[in-house]
Amino acid sequence: MTTPSPALLKVLDGAVDLHVHSGPSPFPRRLNHVEASYDAARINMRAILIKSHHHNTVMDLLAMQDQLKDAPTPAYGGVALNSEVGGINPSAVAVAIQMGGRAVWGPTVSAGQHIRAHSHDDGFPTAGANLEEKEESIWDADGNVSAETVRVTQLIAEADIMLSGGHLDAESMKAFFATAKENGVRRLLLHHPDFIINASQGDVEEMIGYGAFVEHELSMYHPAVEAPGFPIQQLVDWIERIGPERTVIDSDLGQKINPLPVDGYIYVIQQLLDHGVAEKDIRQMICRNTAFLLGLEETN
Repeated sequence: MTTPSPALLKVLDGAVDLHVHSGPSPFPRRLNHVEASYDAARINMRAILIKSHHHNTVMDLLAMQDQLKDAPTPAYGGVALNSEVGGINPSAVAVAIQMGGRAVWGPTVSAGQHIRAHSHDDGFPTAGANLEEKEESIWDADGNVSAETVRVTQLIAEADIMLSGGHLDAESMKAFFATAKENGVRRLLLHHPDFIINASQGDVEEMIGYGAFVEHELSMYHPAVEAPGFPIQQLVDWIERIGPERTVIDSDLGQKINPLPVDGYIYVIQQLLDHGVAEKDIRQMICRNTAFLLGLEETN
């Protein structure tokens, strides 16, 4: 566990992490949601969003509400549209929203792009179990955006919560975001365009045109995380190319063998500062943009 310097702590104060992989989960996790709240408090985070590939995390948080009532950092949940919840399933989205969910993720582990990327032994955790997953798609049999996909975006727009494209391929995600924008979704997030998604610069620019923010994960730039092990200059280049106004930085941490989420912030954000990224730009990416996506009022 790392302690940040006072100067770094000032930069990190009030961050919102939209990509926390605490447990329970069928994948091995280092900490549960209550412990994740306390971990976040080490740098006075404003909020965290709990992501599971396999279930509605709002249910977890409600079941843990007695343990969370005195926890220092508010934790929010949502649902990922993988085969475990019926894929692109408006009912699963409606349930999550009704229970207080703040996010819907498009297919991740059930996306064809993810399945192709992880068809070999690359270290992606499976908990040693076959979860009977099947590929999920936003397209119908005629090659059009499905009616279920349209309805999902309508529900998200009505609730004014965040939609992430998950691990869809770039063409599917562009169609997903175009449909979402048409139906009034304001909070859109593209995960790791250079990992699994493999979106081109043109793809990214098109999705930004639909209103999307582009997320980069601290886990991919921390030396204690084996894969993908990107150099910090790659993140600096992305920030310069896209601009901090449309960039989001989150942890994507909580896995059993990886650093704690806050340790990811402490290491990588210091690296960005050392590489000349301005404090105000970092706070734009870790505080303001993330607060907007989670539906919180902006912070300084």
